[in-house]
Amino acid sequence: MKILVVCGNGLGSSFIVEMNVKKALGELGIDAEVSHTDLATSKTEDADYYIGSQDIISNLDDGNRHIIPLVNLLNQQELKEALQKHIVTEG
Repeated sequence: MKILVVCGNGLGSSFIVEMNVKKALGELGIDAEVSHTDLATSKTEDADYYIGSQDIISNLDDGNRHIIPLVNLLNQQELKEALQKHIVTEG
């Protein structure tokens, strides 16, 4: 499974969220390849799930991609709950 964390510039916030995703997946016992990038690049990269803030991640929603929007990128509890909902429950 490949997860792509997306932010506007693909540098700061997406890198921090990538680290948090890896930590949360470890706690959930899920093995996945996780990386981060900017919004423009993410439009051409394939991934099983795309994670980002609600305001930009909706730009990737083409009806076929699995999008995981977050209200607060730095809220680890929200992130873990979103991963459980989208990956564990809906799988």
